[in-house]
Amino acid sequence: MIVLAAGLAGAALGARRAKLRGGGRADMAQYAAAHAIAFALLGLFVTIAVDTLF
Repeated sequence: MIVLAAGLAGAALGARRAKLRGGGRADMAQYAAAHAIAFALLGLFVTIAVDTLF
């Protein structure tokens, strides 16, 4: 669940960042995808750590 939430948050953040920098739809999609992958990977590590500790 953490992975999904982190991925969605990353996509929203990436799209917003691209829009603030004046990017078009393709830029927003690329930033959203890159941020979603990075945040989901981070969420995966958090999930593994939480599962291991508890």
